[in-house]
Amino acid sequence: MFPELTRDDVFRLETRRLWLRWPRMADASAILRLAGAKAVAEMTASIPHPYPSGAVEPFIFAMRKGNALGEHLVLAVTPRDRPNELIGMIGAHPQASGRPFIGYWLGTPHWNKGLATEAVQALIDTLFSLVEIEAIEADTRVINPASRRVLEKSGFRQEGSFLKALPARGGLFPCEQFRLDRSTWAALKSWGASGWTPAPPEEIPDEEACLA
Repeated sequence: MFPELTRDDVFRLETRRLWLRWPRMADASAILRLAGAKAVAEMTASIPHPYPSGAVEPFIFAMRKGNALGEHLVLAVTPRDRPNELIGMIGAHPQASGRPFIGYWLGTPHWNKGLATEAVQALIDTLFSLVEIEAIEADTRVINPASRRVLEKSGFRQEGSFLKALPARGGLFPCEQFRLDRSTWAALKSWGASGWTPAPPEEIPDEEACLA
């Protein structure tokens, strides 16, 4: 699903404050420390808490392998001026519908700064620009309204609520489904070019964890 351009580990996305790159084995300690925090893990579908130290390197290997094969696109989120310092992760995964699903998380020291919104918008721009898709989907737990706001600020529209199996949480949990159509994305990009800007990030803080 993902093009040749993304299948080389030199691939990266740059934003005003961030550098999104392939994860590396050197990121293991940061992933263990940040993703393993209860406040982060409990908002996701697949991050266990506590995070077993022996699971980190196999996870990184699997993410790199999937990137290389074009099976998904999973990127480390890093500060642009410190690209070796992982502060979170973001990824897009294929679904049977043909619409990719995105998920993300940021370590708690980096919440409430608008960084998740910046990373999400960079990824959706890349997906719509490089892949022939009609829409992108995401979901959040209903107890995570700040992550919902990240998606809304990125143009996603809520499609409804449902019960979703969250393997790392051990059951079914209420979640909200979101979708961003290509036409909506194109309109938002056009409005941005003509002077439209979203609300400043400090007006509504973001809690930077989404189902992944």
